[in-house]
Amino acid sequence: MRDATRVVRAGLPEPVQGEPFLPGPTFISTTHLAGDPASAPYSYGRYDNPTWAGYERALADLEGGADAVVFASGMAAIHAAMAVVLEPGAAVVLPSDGYYSMRALATERFGALGVEVREAPTLGGAQGRLLEGARLLWLETPANPGLDVCDIAALASAAHEVGAVVAVDNTSATPLGQRPLELGADLSVASDSKALCGHSDLVLGHVAVRDPGWARRLRGWRSETGAIPGPMEAWLAHRSLATLDVRFERMCRNAQRLAELLAVRPDVVSVRYPGLAADPSHALASRQMRRYGSVVGFDLGSRSAAETFLASCRVVLQATSFGGLHTTAERRARWGGDAVPEGFIRMSVGCEDAEDLVEDVDRALGAAAS
Repeated sequence: MRDATRVVRAGLPEPVQGEPFLPGPTFISTTHLAGDPASAPYSYGRYDNPTWAGYERALADLEGGADAVVFASGMAAIHAAMAVVLEPGAAVVLPSDGYYSMRALATERFGALGVEVREAPTLGGAQGRLLEGARLLWLETPANPGLDVCDIAALASAAHEVGAVVAVDNTSATPLGQRPLELGADLSVASDSKALCGHSDLVLGHVAVRDPGWARRLRGWRSETGAIPGPMEAWLAHRSLATLDVRFERMCRNAQRLAELLAVRPDVVSVRYPGLAADPSHALASRQMRRYGSVVGFDLGSRSAAETFLASCRVVLQATSFGGLHTTAERRARWGGDAVPEGFIRMSVGCEDAEDLVEDVDRALGAAAS
């Protein structure tokens, strides 16, 4: 089946007369459990849940992997992916321009446990020069928030030559825009709070794997640390997943339209979007990605111009995060931790009418320029 069909059907049980397409959430803490625990499909609420299992089947299908493991948040998924690979004395190679909380976790938590942390920019495959002796290569492409892209297949091949495991944060691209496992990654990690759930009302994450052995380790970590999702959240995420293709197609199309508008405005200092022909990452993204994503970055030159722009928007909402059906934007430097200019705006383009978005952004740019 093609993606638009697969995403609607992903993870659904076989049809049974009189039964719903997607069974409702199952709330479990304690189950009937006599004799050998292995004889029961579900034993205790921290170990397993049929609602998680359905969502995980859907994710594994879309990622092209052997299995997937869902977590209570994207950061819980990131933590688990690092924890099952790294040990004291190991080295991890990270993108220096990747998600700030991921970098902080690696340096402050794993670094304190004796893990060596090496960082290099995403653009140009610079991480590949730091692989000697590394246990884990962590990629993020497109990187957040700068939107640089790296060659997953080439870096994964180089990492495997030195015995390193490869994990890719695929949050911004989604499995419909890019499939890291098919490009050689061992782990594909995502914050499902973003585009997969898509309605800005859930916090979840997952790790998809090529080797079922990694799924066993990840489930063990999830159970031991209690980083489990609620069944209602997992069920709502599975329900939302069915519209991912429809939502993401509109979001990417709108993002392309806004990026093209921003690229010709003289009052915009620079624009980053992999779908623009002039973008430094466009050639590589065109080979590696099926869709260019919903996030656009642009610099208005100063903090005051960026804040005036944001305050002047009426359709675009001010918020952090990305991937939702509402178009949102923020001045990214307000958080600190990212090497971006004071006037840099990260915009997550949603599902609104493109003309309304163009008019709103054009009007707000005029206000910022004046």
